Amino acid sequence: MAPPAHRHKAAKSSEERKRLAAKTGKGDPEEIKGGGVPKMEPAVADYFHQAHETFKSRFASDEEKSLFVSNVLTEAVAVALPLALDPSGSLLLQALLPSASGASLEPLLRALLPSLRLVACHPCGAHILEGALWRAPALILEGGEESQALEELVLDLGKGLQEELSTFALDAHASFVVRTLLQVLGGARVGSDGGRGLPGSGLLRPRAKSSKVGSEGPAVFEVPASFLSLLQEFKGCFQEQIADFITNKCFSLCLQVALEILHRKLPESSAELCRSVIGYLSSCNPAAAGQSLLVFLKDVTCSRVLDKVLEVSDAKALRSFYKVHVKGQLRVLSAHKVANFTLQRLIQAASRKLLGNLFQELSPGLEQILALEHLGIVTALLGACRKHGAHQPEVLQVLLEAFHCWKPRARQRACAPLLASVLAYEVYFGEGKEQADTPPALSTVSYHGSLMLQHLLHFADPSLVLRSMGAMPPADLVTLACDPSGSHVFDALLASPSVPKKSRRKVLLQLKGHFVSLACSKYGSRVLDAIWSRASLPAKRELAQELAEHEARLRHDPFGHHLVRNFALTHFLKRRRDWDDHQQAEKKRRQLFAEILEG
Repeated sequence: MAPPAHRHKAAKSSEERKRLAAKTGKGDPEEIKGGGVPKMEPAVADYFHQAHETFKSRFASDEEKSLFVSNVLTEAVAVALPLALDPSGSLLLQALLPSASGASLEPLLRALLPSLRLVACHPCGAHILEGALWRAPALILEGGEESQALEELVLDLGKGLQEELSTFALDAHASFVVRTLLQVLGGARVGSDGGRGLPGSGLLRPRAKSSKVGSEGPAVFEVPASFLSLLQEFKGCFQEQIADFITNKCFSLCLQVALEILHRKLPESSAELCRSVIGYLSSCNPAAAGQSLLVFLKDVTCSRVLDKVLEVSDAKALRSFYKVHVKGQLRVLSAHKVANFTLQRLIQAASRKLLGNLFQELSPGLEQILALEHLGIVTALLGACRKHGAHQPEVLQVLLEAFHCWKPRARQRACAPLLASVLAYEVYFGEGKEQADTPPALSTVSYHGSLMLQHLLHFADPSLVLRSMGAMPPADLVTLACDPSGSHVFDALLASPSVPKKSRRKVLLQLKGHFVSLACSKYGSRVLDAIWSRASLPAKRELAQELAEHEARLRHDPFGHHLVRNFALTHFLKRRRDWDDHQQAEKKRRQLFAEILEG
């Protein structure tokens, strides 16, 4: 593809481009907002539009693709600023940057740096700076001719952001560039914990990752020593500006990334920044007699910073945080729609010793926590008891008391469906009724109820939950297995080392006669796959025999046909001896790999 005739016209006057960069680069913010964004000429825009369409098509070889990317980026340097700020041009550059060479990236980044503020604060330009930053470390480590120049450019960009951190970290678009820079300087990709869901909705639940520039790549990568030096300087900048901007959402997100990156690469600096954050927040209201921090725990933005502080703090700092700031206030925090999230973080990060204090203070109010539907606190508490192997009998008793199924003892056999649905005994069975011969069917499975059962099955003694699951009607177990959340309970049942084989088999035998229903379910078929991978040869024969009788139906089912293939049901029906030999060989292969991994 030939470059447009206008390219030479656009490129011949570098002095004009420099004057434009000087005008729009670090000028007045009001001038930037005034709409003084340079535009490309129509013929130039059309050239890059065609280039984007060509890039979307397949190339005959990697060499051809590399040559194309290099040529287009070379053409882009002459109009780097308007191209980066143009919606279509930005998309093209975002697509090309992950494949850019050092010779292509270095002049492009150099052309954008004089207009750093304009580019970083622009919704399209910010993506280009992010893409360039993510690409730079790999090219620097390759040690090409441009590696030294590229390293200096990244440092110049970083120093530019650092000098005006109060501008960039507060901007909705530039703050993304700051966060990306911090990760590149530290050689690690981290999350910003930007969202929790609605207040009071329980535990933090992961969101689907958006497909943005730099979202793919190694989680940890090498960086030059100069990058860590600049990262250390950023720590001081954040310390200086905590008092002014900590309540700003964009600054808060940048601070969270800084805390996590420093924790990974410069732990002492991270600890110092944590002390600065807590020190400032706790000193804002001297008249509050040590309770000033509680106000910020209830603030959406500040509490997220405190979440990250607790996550990266060591055991000694966590004990100090508990004793000085929140001791005696945990039940108040657990009832608050925002502060309960920070309490979850504290529980998750607590040491074995601190967990005892937290459990002792929270356990009397566990039923109230359930009533408020702050279920993340309960699952965090169970997870911490599982992790440390501490207070497991006590937390189980308190939990079942909160569900009203600890006494009389006969009610304990109903604990599994109660926990799965997160319903108290009287609600599940009906007010004033005891457990009947035909209990109500399990209709819904709660995400947090599934987590509770998973944690309990990994306790040192899961016998109470196992007895309850063994007493559940087969139809309820099928409902549990076919539920997106409930299916993971069977993962825990199969994987937990504390579950005896006899008890596990008793529960799984309840599914016999329902294998076809499971096979035709998206999540139930996954449970069958997990059971199959751990089953003995006789158990596999039983499972295959039941499914083979409905092989034709399963073959045409969107989920069942995977099991027909995975379980080799056609071979089972027509070549039983070959099927047996294959299963034996598969078992030996898995045992061999297990021995290698253990060795």
